[in-house]
Amino acid sequence: MEDVNITNTMLEQSYTTANPGFSVVVVTCTIISVGLPLNLVALYAVYSLVNKDHVAPIYVINLLISDLIQLCAMIVRLAEPKDQITSLVFFKMYFFGLMASVGFMVCIALERYCVLACPLWYRFRRTIKISLVVCVTVCALPLVIIIADIYWGGPMVTETTFAVFVLLPYPLLLFSLGGTMKALSVTSSVSTEEKRRIVALLVLVLLIYTVLFLPTAIWCLHGTIRNTLAYLSLVTIKFSPLADLFMYVFLRKGAVDNLLASLCCCRMVSTDTSRSIE
Repeated sequence: MEDVNITNTMLEQSYTTANPGFSVVVVTCTIISVGLPLNLVALYAVYSLVNKDHVAPIYVINLLISDLIQLCAMIVRLAEPKDQITSLVFFKMYFFGLMASVGFMVCIALERYCVLACPLWYRFRRTIKISLVVCVTVCALPLVIIIADIYWGGPMVTETTFAVFVLLPYPLLLFSLGGTMKALSVTSSVSTEEKRRIVALLVLVLLIYTVLFLPTAIWCLHGTIRNTLAYLSLVTIKFSPLADLFMYVFLRKGAVDNLLASLCCCRMVSTDTSRSIE
């Protein structure tokens, strides 16, 4: 294999910059110190939800594992390895974690859409075996892309591939949310609480995708980091392991109802306060 040169392109500057700013180091350390223990706790908690009648957590578990890979790669980044090969290997791990998390977010969105839009088909087709096959496929695709990039690609190919990989599934997320909202009015086999959890989970996935991943994909296609917004997008994408932890909240029964109740209480308190002032 030919020697690989590590250059400061968009994604690599987010992971392998030789002298990161102090603020970036603080942000990265905060993400690792908070995200790593919470990620492990969430993994255990979501794993306890897996059974023959509850397939959705399997995709969330794999999403959390991909986040764990990203966090481990960040730890090595902070150690600043002098060996270029070591730095390259962990950059590829970070790159794999990002791409895998994108794939599993799409799986979560489509799976939740099927619960409402195709309840009968989903009830007879949802098995752990099929879910595991999907997970293996989602993990295999980034590996194939990374291996092909190592042998035949380059830094710019990596960034373009990542950008395309992120942008292509975005219409599927929009379709899943739109189709789910449309199916809500005609579906009677799903309880009201389950409907709220499904919509909340889809909105959260779309929000994470739009705020954290899309800006980085756009600037990767642009191919430069001379803009402040471009550099900011590389920092914000590191928050994806923390943002994904909220998915566990919306998998728990009663979580959405409790959240709505809290918001309603806060709204009522603020209204009463304003009236008393008047």
